[in-house]
Amino acid sequence: MAKELKRILIANRGEIALRALRTIKQMGKEAVIVYSKGDENAAYLDLADVAVCIGPEKSSESYLNIPAVISAAELTQSDAIFPGYGFLSENQNFVEICKYHDIKFIGPSVEVMQLMADKSKAKQVMAKAGVPTITGSDGALKDIEHAKKIAKEIGYPVIIKAAAGGGGRGMRIVEDESYIENAFLACESEAISAFGDGTLYMEKYIKSPRHVEVQILGDSFGNAIHLGERDCSLQRRHQKLIEESPAIILDEKQRQKLLDVAVKAAKFLGYEGAGTFEFLVDENKNFYFMEMNTRLQVEHCVSEMVSGIDIIEQMIRVAEGKPLPKQEEITLRGHAIECRITAEDPVSFLPSPGKIQKWIAPGGKDVRLDTHAYCNYIIPPYYDSMIGKLIVWGENRQRAIAKMRQALDEFEVSGVKTTIEFHRKMMRNEDFINNNYDTKYLENYKG
Repeated sequence: MAKELKRILIANRGEIALRALRTIKQMGKEAVIVYSKGDENAAYLDLADVAVCIGPEKSSESYLNIPAVISAAELTQSDAIFPGYGFLSENQNFVEICKYHDIKFIGPSVEVMQLMADKSKAKQVMAKAGVPTITGSDGALKDIEHAKKIAKEIGYPVIIKAAAGGGGRGMRIVEDESYIENAFLACESEAISAFGDGTLYMEKYIKSPRHVEVQILGDSFGNAIHLGERDCSLQRRHQKLIEESPAIILDEKQRQKLLDVAVKAAKFLGYEGAGTFEFLVDENKNFYFMEMNTRLQVEHCVSEMVSGIDIIEQMIRVAEGKPLPKQEEITLRGHAIECRITAEDPVSFLPSPGKIQKWIAPGGKDVRLDTHAYCNYIIPPYYDSMIGKLIVWGENRQRAIAKMRQALDEFEVSGVKTTIEFHRKMMRNEDFINNNYDTKYLENYKG
């Protein structure tokens, strides 16, 4: 049943909290921000209609504290909760509790979350939907002997993955049977530690893949649309560093096939809100389903730049029971690139929290900087080290790279180490410029 949302609580922090706040206010709605003691000096708190402290610095006692978030929503009489990414964005228990308290969760249903959360089961669901999947175990691995049997059937190299995994944790590549026992035990231990679930599955390992994902939106009327695809292949330890749209590795025929498959899968699931289907693309340009993220992605801005669509606004409209625009009403134009700016050493990538002493931000036409940082801002050591996302748009990839190069050269930050210098080098890197890289490229990159 359609219901206008008048007051929305943002259950997140940093740049995504500010990003969501802007859209909520621009839609003529009230924005409530929750924050921890570690973020009590964040400038965006002053922009909210209401700001509520929900706990101490530790995430487990604040941003992940479900009773505290729900209490804040009830105290402020919020109609809905926008989760952003990370924290409670894919917590099925949280979605159920929101429903129990008659607070609208701005995201998909818990049933769809459950289908996609276990990556081994998600693969089975996607196969039923007609989505190409990688050869592997039919569900979870029972034990080491089962793992050996499946690996022998599909052929080495294989990759063992945590079913509840993400971010590269609980994952090992196995070249031959002599390594499989150690890899299995290591994955199991890491998965239990990181996710509280040691369930593992296996897939054929694809060498030299590209990581391409499709941004989709679904509504409560059974409609689903795409906002194009993104290439997220430049990664370090399975963490994305640079994203761009469109993925120029694909020709128009391959691109349309990929986009059609993603939309078909979203409709099959009855998906509501924003989501991302992630695929691996092999050397022959065949694509295979990897996983689905049932939330907003960090790199959603890239798709916004090429489509002109505010994804968070559409998420809110869908939550209000309104229909999406039709696919033919959306025009994808030009090329967009995003560089994730983190407070880390640009060589070792070790975190560098502290006080920003100098902050000169880039600007110009079609240059976007999503950040909550500023001069004299103190970056807390308790959370993810990302302090901003620099996004540019150009008529084509060559112009977008040139624009990003200029924007990065304008960007000056001191007092803490950042990855700005790393991105400057990549925008001048011949392999990147010539589209000659894969997901493993940075493992051997010397800078």
